[in-house]
Amino acid sequence: MESIHTDKAPAAIGPYSQGIKVNGVFYSSGQIPLTPDGNMVEGGLRAQTHQVFSNVQAVLEEAGASLNTVIKASVFTTEMEDFSIINEIYGEYFHAHQPARSCVGVAALPKGALIEIEVTALVE
Repeated sequence: MESIHTDKAPAAIGPYSQGIKVNGVFYSSGQIPLTPDGNMVEGGLRAQTHQVFSNVQAVLEEAGASLNTVIKASVFTTEMEDFSIINEIYGEYFHAHQPARSCVGVAALPKGALIEIEVTALVE
């Protein structure tokens, strides 16, 4: 079992790692729209979703995985009324390869984020 850490994504905001790699599978912690230096992205759901994907890609890369090896994504949002915006942006990152996904509406997310995404991926 190996804990994953990269400076290309924000540090964990609690006592956990950015992800764990075990037996050829990577499990990410939830990524919220913080920049690698820990600042919340401004600009609403669109900007925040793109930042989350940037963070997800960074931890995947550090683990030896990629968006093309993601087998499951879990999306949490406080903005279910903007589900179509989430789908639009999600589709920019997962177009040819479409992993299994859940999308759950929640009352609140850490640091006031509008969206959080965690993934499970095969390690290349």
